[in-house]
Amino acid sequence: MKIELFDYDLPPELIAQYPSRKRDQSRLLVLNRATGKTEITHFNAVVDFLQPGDGLVVNRTKVFKARLNGRRATGARVELFLVRPDATGDPLEWLALVSPSRRVKPGESVLFDEDRVELIEYYGDGRWRVRFRSDSSRRRIISRCGHVPLPHYIRRDDLPTDIRRYQTVFADAERVGAVAAPTAGFHFTRPLLKKLETKRIERIEICLHVGPGTFKPVSVDRIEDHTVDPEMAELDISAAKAINKVRERGGKIWAVGTTSVRTLESAPIKNGKIQPFEGMVDLYIRPGHEFRVVDHLITNFHLPKSSLIILVAAFAGRERVLEAYREAVAAQMRFYSYGDAMLIL
Repeated sequence: MKIELFDYDLPPELIAQYPSRKRDQSRLLVLNRATGKTEITHFNAVVDFLQPGDGLVVNRTKVFKARLNGRRATGARVELFLVRPDATGDPLEWLALVSPSRRVKPGESVLFDEDRVELIEYYGDGRWRVRFRSDSSRRRIISRCGHVPLPHYIRRDDLPTDIRRYQTVFADAERVGAVAAPTAGFHFTRPLLKKLETKRIERIEICLHVGPGTFKPVSVDRIEDHTVDPEMAELDISAAKAINKVRERGGKIWAVGTTSVRTLESAPIKNGKIQPFEGMVDLYIRPGHEFRVVDHLITNFHLPKSSLIILVAAFAGRERVLEAYREAVAAQMRFYSYGDAMLIL
């Protein structure tokens, strides 16, 4: 399929630059896949669509201040964007995007106050293996020099409030590792989660550390020629058991965000039951994918011609998704990370 089939027009003023005043007061576009009908409401109405016995799968990863502003010995500014620990197994070595990348060389150090990070090996495309002097140095650099890794379409510097708002309320302090947020989860509040619990909706937590590849543009003509970057995912025993129990009693699985979808659909299934797993996932979901686990999807509005809108189109149908996006534009809904949400029945 041609990538142009996943394009749409979006006025720049609809790209949300700040979060909504209240998380659950974001607007919600509901799309019924069976009928094609849509309606627009507020996100706190989501509780009315889930039924007792359903399972709500959320990504509990926590974003850290991955964007580090340092300098070379010459005084020139250098940005290190931490991605994840490198595959070498050395906990002090990380994969990072370095900018500008052409001017630095292996063996050089990037300076952060009294700390430094050594550039070890260049992998290409701006990607480097870098090494911290110690774990305490890494934590100190992130704390003092790190910035919230807001996506490129938010055209402002990060603010102190972004530390809290570019994060879900169920982000787990023991699961720090994302450099981009699972933004569909932004709309949930603790009172809303309590309402869902009271209605006997089971919250099931998985983890996928979202990487910068989530914003990787599809730069090929045919979507089949695109690849997605691998990300670390975990679906533990308790989550697997909970999902299987929901399915056994006839409940539906509601995935919060494309990251939850990719984790669920990457999980092994044995004798009809989902199995726990942990490892890198690079599942690229496009039209023709047979969804084995996910019944319904809660997601934000995604960039045109991106792997994320392709995933949503695979779930709900390309034409219906694009028509729903056109309705959202006409209704002046807010788009992308800090924008409004979409529920697909």
